[in-house]
Parts: sequence; C-alpha cells; structure tokens
Amino acid sequence: MTTFQTCPPTSMPIVSNLRDEFENSLEAGLLEEMVAAQPLSLLKAFEHDFITLAHAHQEPPLHANNGGAAGVPWTTWLMLGGRGAGKTRLGAEWVRAQAAGARPYAEQRALHIAIIGETAHDAREVMIEGPSGILAHAPRSERPSWTSTRRRLEWPNGAVATAFSADDPEQLRGPQFDAAWCDELAKWRTPDETFDNLQFGLRLGPRPRQLVTTTPKPIALIKRLVTDPRTAVTRASTYANAAHLSPAFIEAVIGRYAGTRLGRQEIDGEIIEDRPDALWSRGAIEGCRVDAAPPLMRVVVGVDPPASARKGSDACGIVAAGISEAGIVYVLEDATVQGLQPSGWASRAVALYRRLEADAIVAEVNMGGDMVSAVLKQVDATVPVKTVHATRGKWLRAEPIAAMYAQGKVKHVGAGFADLEDEMCDFGLGGLSSGASPDRLDALVWAVTELTKRGEWVGPRITFI
Repeated sequence: MTTFQTCPPTSMPIVSNLRDEFENSLEAGLLEEMVAAQPLSLLKAFEHDFITLAHAHQEPPLHANNGGAAGVPWTTWLMLGGRGAGKTRLGAEWVRAQAAGARPYAEQRALHIAIIGETAHDAREVMIEGPSGILAHAPRSERPSWTSTRRRLEWPNGAVATAFSADDPEQLRGPQFDAAWCDELAKWRTPDETFDNLQFGLRLGPRPRQLVTTTPKPIALIKRLVTDPRTAVTRASTYANAAHLSPAFIEAVIGRYAGTRLGRQEIDGEIIEDRPDALWSRGAIEGCRVDAAPPLMRVVVGVDPPASARKGSDACGIVAAGISEAGIVYVLEDATVQGLQPSGWASRAVALYRRLEADAIVAEVNMGGDMVSAVLKQVDATVPVKTVHATRGKWLRAEPIAAMYAQGKVKHVGAGFADLEDEMCDFGLGGLSSGASPDRLDALVWAVTELTKRGEWVGPRITFI
C-alpha cells in the first residue's frame, strides 16, 4: 500500500512544536542554512507534508463552533479567506487526505468525492490542474490520473473524485458521495440550488463531510452556513499567507484596497453587508472616499463621551473633520476609545486636536454636563471647547448628515474608518441592530454639524448694508 505523506498521523502538539522551531529559525535568520543542510529527500518529504507547515486556519477543526454544543462534530467546514490566503491549497490537500483516509483531515477513506467549482473551467484550471490544485501537490507515487473528458480523478487506491460546475446544478442529481469540496461558493450563480442538490448526494459512509473554501460575500447561503450548528468556521486574511505572495502584490494591491469595503471582503475575508433601512450604504460611502484632503478652513474634533468607564460601557466617540473653502467636509480620523477613565479619553481627544491643529473640540454634554468641559480643560486649559446638547433623537440628528453624503458634500480621507463605517451602515430608525450606542457615529454627526451648522454650510459671505 502506498504511504500517504501529506497528513501523517502526527499529533498536533508535535506539529506545533516543529512549526515553532521553523519560526524561531526564520526570526534568527538561520532558516536558509538549516534548509541547505538537509538532504534532498527530506526536503521533498517536507514539500508534501502539508499539515506540519499549514497555517492555523488550515488546520482541521475539532468540532462545530457556530451554534452547536461543544464537542458536536461538524458536517461542513467553512473556510472564509481573503485572496491568496491559501484556500485552494487547503482544498487540494483536504481532498487528497480524504482519498487516502489520512489523519488529521480524514477519519476514514472517501471513495466518492465531489469537486464543485464556479464553472467547469474553474474546477479544472484552479482546483485540479492549477498551481495550488490537486495534481500540482500530489507526490508522484500518489498522483491520481485525470480524465478531463469524464471530469474524473482516479487514485491508485480506487478513490474517485468527479468535477462539477455550479452552473449546472442538475449534474448533482443522481451521484452520491462521502466527501465534497466546494470552491468560491459565494460566486456561484445558483448557490442554493447547487448546494441543496449536493446535500442530497452526500449520503455515503458513516459521516459524509464537505469543505467550502470561499472569499465571503453577504449571500444568504453563506450567512446560513455560518450560523448552522453543524458548521465549523475558520477565517484568514491575505496577510496570513503574505510570505508566499508577491511583494509587489502586497505593496500595490493590499496597500490600495486595505480598509475599503472591497478590501475588507477580498483581503480580510469579512462578510460585509448593508442594512436595508440604514441611513448609509457601503456603496455610497465608497463613492465618498478620497486619498487626501485639500487645504481646510476649519477643523474640529467631535466627542461623544460615555456615561461611565465601567467594563462593557459605551465607547467615547472621537472623530475629527474639517471643511474646505468649497464647503466640502472631510472626515480625517476616528480616534474612538473604550474603557478609559474621563482623563484618559479627554487626553486622547486633546492629543488629536493638537496633532491636527484643530480649531475646537465639540462635545456632547447631555450625560456629563459641566464635567465634560471641565475634564477636557484639566488636560489643556487652552483648548476651545464647544458644548452641545442633544435635543432631538439620534436618527433626526444623523439624517441631514446622511443627506450631505448622498450629495457628495462629505468625504472620507483614506480607508481607516472600518468601525465607524460599520456603525453608519447599521444605523436604522431603531438604532444599531446590536442595540449598542452609536458612539462613533454620534461624534461624526457632532463634528459635521458644527462645521456646517446642521447641514448648511456657513462660509464667507457678503453682507450688504
């Protein structure tokens, strides 16, 4: 019988210790010397010993971790990752392990495996023949034969994998499997119909299982799988696999898109979605993003103080914005903090005021009254502090500001506003869906309102006498 090299019966503690040694050697600059000293046969063995050098998000989950009781075995492993995070390589190694029945990825050998790509072309060119695909990483002695006309991989031990296209859900009617690998499910044209047909076919063996590798999108199926008690979820960003990616890609692509909605989805592997009744949408905010602000006539720091500093209390919203001569507001920075005593958040607000050479701090005083102004003055008595009282609800205060975004009168400078933008796109008539206080949004509203006098720009004007 052929020895399967990719997933030897090695305990995870031993694997972790070996991985630590590699990392220590890399940090000490000794890795190249260590590799050069090894015989070629050992280096080839390591090349196919995936589990030893796999990232944490590529290690097999022990049990379902989304809604089920601890210890419940998983049926679906959902690996959500950014571009280049190692999803395809994981899928290829997982399929190889299923065909061999090799631990820790498989508990028994799978004889009938489904491989489902977005299209037939993707299944062939990416999952099977691609540089991270099944054929590329199979040792010669274990390499399956590939018959493209039959869409069929056949291993020497009798295991068979069949490739399917998500464009043709009817292909999955009839065949039966004991394992399946679904790649880029979030891109499938008919995800529900294709996935449902697959579930009816996963009926062989004592525990049929499936691996789903995908860059997430907020489609209903992905959200349903995340909350399914039989699902185990692992996540990874592009950064997790940066050592194996082009430095030019890291510098150009990640540098450009990091922090944007597209970057959070395609790089960080986050599920980014809009709330239907929210005042802001992701698309609208992306349309208001700029790389830099022009010269600004006035800059203010908006502060929404918390009612207390206890653990779990509201954050202190701190957002800076400025206005140009053309009357366009530029949101400059979100410096919100949580869990600090009044002197702590006041120091943070004053530090931002100084760094941006702002003109004033605008602070809501409904909760703290004179205390808010006093604590800011204790940090720096020279800071101009304008106090404001909330006489209307949060929705009514935010609505004219949202209208200014829609009109292109407010811009975000850069992409460092992920948490603020999450609040904006989750703020509906009833507040945030979590029930928490929109502290960052409140600070933003106070800053923009101060600069525009409640949505109407008051700039230089001529008065006739």
